Amino acid sequence: MPRGTPRTRVAALKPKKRGWLGACVRPILALGIACTLVTGSRADSSVDTSNSVDTSRYSDQPTPLSPGTFPARPAPLIEIGQNPFLGNGYIAPGFVMPTGAVWQPVFIVYGDVLTALQTFDSGTGQTTEWANRMDLFGNLYLTPTERILVGFRPFDTEGQAVDGVSSGYRFKPGDGNWVNGLNGKLTTGFFEGDFGQIFKNLDPNDVKSLDYGFAIGRQNFLLQDGLLVNDTMDAIGITHSSLFLFGSNAAHVTALYAWNNIDRGDNIKADDAHMFGLNSSFDYVDSTVDFDVLYVTAPDRSGGDGLYAGIGMTRRFELVNFTARVVTSQAIDKQSDAVSTGTLLFNQLSYSPAHTDNLVYLDTFVGIDRFSSAARDPDVGGPLGQVGLLFANVGVGSYGAAVSNASSNTIGTAIGYQMYFAKRRHQLVVELGARTDTKGPGESTVALGANWQQAMGRHLILIFGGFIGAQENVDKSYGLRSELEAKF
Repeated sequence: MPRGTPRTRVAALKPKKRGWLGACVRPILALGIACTLVTGSRADSSVDTSNSVDTSRYSDQPTPLSPGTFPARPAPLIEIGQNPFLGNGYIAPGFVMPTGAVWQPVFIVYGDVLTALQTFDSGTGQTTEWANRMDLFGNLYLTPTERILVGFRPFDTEGQAVDGVSSGYRFKPGDGNWVNGLNGKLTTGFFEGDFGQIFKNLDPNDVKSLDYGFAIGRQNFLLQDGLLVNDTMDAIGITHSSLFLFGSNAAHVTALYAWNNIDRGDNIKADDAHMFGLNSSFDYVDSTVDFDVLYVTAPDRSGGDGLYAGIGMTRRFELVNFTARVVTSQAIDKQSDAVSTGTLLFNQLSYSPAHTDNLVYLDTFVGIDRFSSAARDPDVGGPLGQVGLLFANVGVGSYGAAVSNASSNTIGTAIGYQMYFAKRRHQLVVELGARTDTKGPGESTVALGANWQQAMGRHLILIFGGFIGAQENVDKSYGLRSELEAKF
């Protein structure tokens, strides 16, 4: 299965009535929804702590710093500039631009390399491979607020949902063959800065409202935790921060325009599409609220126009972290794979058990009709990759999601437990995920998976993961993978 492709049932299979798997999935979904409703019903409750002793509060006595216990400076692969990155020492005065800005250039090169040996069987076909990926970045800091960032992925090509490949060796399907995905395509390239800092002479006393941040070029956008937009596009964004709108303590508003490299809701690039939008966020005493609205124009051959909107809230209820989001899409001309009409309801709950760094989480979702994102990179698949480990694509090779991350006419949940060991250098996540259709034959999927990560030294992470799943009308699915990640 190509990387990034949302997993869907095979149309040629004869639909059946909901069977034993559906009967197993329903209690899992009921548990997830019940926990969500119980937490929501306690949103306004409070705990009387007047006569209790909080044993977890910080001490009033300050603890002296112990520089000898600090980790060594994380040096990047290449650094050229006046003093070491995140180091100490003399800071050169730099030079003054005609606009009044003071530039102190520093250039660093950093990134990571992934090499994975993995096998994945969706129930309709198996892929076994050795796959590789590198993300390489060059970052030129001109000032703390201005920089130029360029990035490449030389080991694999973009568009895995269509024709992309990862360099390595494919054992199955076939009799084995080498795969060459080497390329020099620019995947990231943008300049960002602050208008008021670049043109300092326009407001030398910093009393005018000229602090507009902006970024222009090929860059990644993530809106509503990636449910609404998760794509790398050629775009410009202009942001005004430090606002106090609608009674908020702080707010920002970003105007967005993208003109190229837009992947529509079906993960396919539409070179003739354009995106216009507003992104905003509002901080209140007890919560943060995000609101976004977008419009995508495209000719019929690229799916037609679409209107998109999303609203989300993040806050804490007593000991429970809570995030809820509602995103919707409306096809203007016609419904297609690129843009369709529907709504997605999404909720995340998490809780840290007492006296541990561990995390219990419960994510639930309901897809009404055919919601489609405004833009989705082929690597990330469908909108439900945010739900959990079993719904997400791993991002290297042809290893897909254990449970489909498509969002049309569906309901589902993920229940997981994240554990830390060895002073947080080892991590284990165990997750149970399930989903079922709300229209059509009502097919269901359930999967159990785990993921182990272990830090090795200061630059290496060793990862082992796998899952086993069952789907109605399809053979069982499973996956097993090992990955070594080097950060530099």
